[in-house]
Amino acid sequence: MNLLSGAWPAPLQPARGEENGSGTFSCRCLGQILCGLGILLRYRPLGGRDPTAACACHGGFLNHLSPPSTLLVNARRIVIKIGSAQLIDRVTGRANMGCFHALALDIAGLRQRGVEVVLVSSGAVALGRPRLNLPASRKLRLDEKQAAAAAGQTVMIQTWDQAFTAHGFHAAQALLSPSDTENRRRWLNSRTTLETLLQLGAVPVVNENDTVATEELRYGDNDRLAARVAQLVSADLLVILSDVDGLYDADPSTHPGAAHIPTVDAITPEIVALAGPARLSGAGTGGMATKLAAAEMAMAAGCSAVITRGDGERPVSALIEGARATWFRASVSPASAKRVWISGSLAVTGRLHLDDGATRAVKTGRSLLAAGINAVEGNFDRGGAIRLVDPTGQAFATALAGYDSHECRLIAGKQSDAIEAALGYRRGAALVHADDLVLDP
Repeated sequence: MNLLSGAWPAPLQPARGEENGSGTFSCRCLGQILCGLGILLRYRPLGGRDPTAACACHGGFLNHLSPPSTLLVNARRIVIKIGSAQLIDRVTGRANMGCFHALALDIAGLRQRGVEVVLVSSGAVALGRPRLNLPASRKLRLDEKQAAAAAGQTVMIQTWDQAFTAHGFHAAQALLSPSDTENRRRWLNSRTTLETLLQLGAVPVVNENDTVATEELRYGDNDRLAARVAQLVSADLLVILSDVDGLYDADPSTHPGAAHIPTVDAITPEIVALAGPARLSGAGTGGMATKLAAAEMAMAAGCSAVITRGDGERPVSALIEGARATWFRASVSPASAKRVWISGSLAVTGRLHLDDGATRAVKTGRSLLAAGINAVEGNFDRGGAIRLVDPTGQAFATALAGYDSHECRLIAGKQSDAIEAALGYRRGAALVHADDLVLDP
């Protein structure tokens, strides 16, 4: 059965599992090979944790007994990165339409299952070359690369939109630069835009803003950009489509007997050494070194990753069907990694004092609204780390501010429908989103 055809139901939905009184857990997640058909799994309660922790398809202790492809089966949000080497015809220098349409078909199948997809696509510079009569054989100067990116970006997004429209959805171009993912305020703005596009049913097509890049268009050859995007949207899986089917213990192009490495649980110096130097030839740039760096960044954010060939027919479907690939399994979930980051890695720059109702709401997993703010302490930017304080003066949570301190003072105590009148604009009702706060132990 082709999972991505839409014939199977949506990915992991914990509510469909049922604990019964005999100490068994009946899992209804059809994505999990071991228990997808309703097989009863025996479990021993793990320190009072949710019984789903014992189920492989919920990321529990059986995870390493399941096929790596279940990382894709159970993912609810995926970032797919595809490079110029796959998208550009090496003979003509123009778009390889078969590749565009094959991946569009895969994305359509994922969407039918309820999976949200963000696409990170290379190709703008390569597609811009022929439009500006820049020969493919010559290395371009920085200004020529920027010009080619400007000319090729329109071709690339139009080609993706054409491929997507055949399946009833549209592409939405999003150009990012390093500051958009490294600066917290711009990080929040970027995340909000991508989240909104996903909510509205579009597929964000992300590329670096090469036209104004000053570092020779090397954000990380879009591999590291893809990892940053995976962090940005809290993706479950990063799929890197390449011209190789994963990692080997030697360069397979020069060592015919090189052994393929199917899974990696930690990127050690020994693993990094297998990648060799970055590549700077052909339509694409980068090589295995940047892909390993991207996988490491994704894993640190709780996002698993996979490297596989992207030039075949329906490359994502092929992963489900057992195509050769190297899987990098994150040891924590994106939500857990984010909680660690918020609670332990950021310097606190302010405090919000809450009333009783807001305190109860936040402690039960809800977002913080302006109406529940009694006072604002300190000076902080949007995206800055702040502490939430209950009416007794006890701090009980760390959070990322959805508004800066000046804005918070203007709207504190006001109803959500009064925010726009007070500020002249409105970013949203929540001063702190529930996903951006961590309660103290």
